[in-house]
Amino acid sequence: MAISARELLRKNVEPYEVLGLEKGQFSEEQLIELMVQYPLLINRPIMVTERGTRLCRPSERVLDILPEAQQGAFSKEDGEPVVDEQGQRLKP
Repeated sequence: MAISARELLRKNVEPYEVLGLEKGQFSEEQLIELMVQYPLLINRPIMVTERGTRLCRPSERVLDILPEAQQGAFSKEDGEPVVDEQGQRLKP
């Protein structure tokens, strides 16, 4: 997955603020160590398929790495439709 540890950080959680991660003073290795210590810092979901690994934010990004096309309707967590009943992706 071609994404840095900093790009995987969740910024709206307490450990991010308490540790002062917004200042950018930590190396990639240090950030990974902090993510292990404070899993809440890891932005997710991270999906792994035979077509690749991806941070699926927004959630519909998972459709890009599914081994087979989505069959049937698919909606986001908030109910917003992403794929129609025929398996066709809807445009935003």
